[in-house]
Amino acid sequence: MQRFVQRSQHSSAPVGALPGFALLLTVSILHGCVTGLSAQALPDAPSALLAASLPPDADTADADPQNTRHKLPLCTDLDFKAAPGQVRPPCREENPIQPVVSSSRVKRLTVKDKGVLAYRDIVDPFNLITIAGSSAVTVAAEPHSAYGPGFKGFGELTGYSLTEDVVGETLATFAIPSIVQEDPRYHRMPGRPFGRRLLHAVAHTWVSQHDDGRTMPNYAILLTYPIAAEIFNLYVPGIATDAPSTGKRILVGLATNPADDIVSEFLPDIAKRIHVRIVFVQQIMNQVALGSPGTL
Repeated sequence: MQRFVQRSQHSSAPVGALPGFALLLTVSILHGCVTGLSAQALPDAPSALLAASLPPDADTADADPQNTRHKLPLCTDLDFKAAPGQVRPPCREENPIQPVVSSSRVKRLTVKDKGVLAYRDIVDPFNLITIAGSSAVTVAAEPHSAYGPGFKGFGELTGYSLTEDVVGETLATFAIPSIVQEDPRYHRMPGRPFGRRLLHAVAHTWVSQHDDGRTMPNYAILLTYPIAAEIFNLYVPGIATDAPSTGKRILVGLATNPADDIVSEFLPDIAKRIHVRIVFVQQIMNQVALGSPGTL
């Protein structure tokens, strides 16, 4: 979702300092939020309390007339390790077709599932809103860019950005993972120490897992950035297409990619307490990591 979008170079922002600043900002904010939530022990949302109060063996139709069963907490690995005869607390199994999962027992994806996941990532309303909003800000701030001013410039930039997003998601979520049998999802590590989770999130740019759970290089990310950069060189207006400029875009993309995984790792801990829309915040952090629109 917009991780691979390339922008024309019309800003004076210090691009070289953006990767480190973005990652430091992301880590600092999330560490403070996660630590603060643990210390304050904020109450769960009313929907979570209502769902947890349902009897574990009650009939869904009778005990849950308002369809709150789907709001039960996700099953964790510990829920699957219950001793024989022990009643497992009510929980719901995780939807496997989503970009971020929390259970190691989540269902593996088929080739069709990876295609569906890529499609959902692209058409997610918050993804489309972010593309449109970013384009509007860019055109308003830089009316003399390669896209031009006004609604015409907004329409062209939105179209190019959406096309770039489609190319990136098709490569990173569907095509490459299907060929090398890689799991394109990010697997969280809830309940682990903060440092271990942070290292896991940062390393995910380079290390992923096979469909069967084995560790493998993250070909989906490592190959998508250079392939997408060369494709974008063919048609995206206003970007420098020489080798040094293309290489710079690839390196900046790889350097800032962990910001998205850091948000994926820690934001659900906050979102379940304060109802934060994860996809929306990820889009904002992607823009922070890549710099203000028009820097690349």
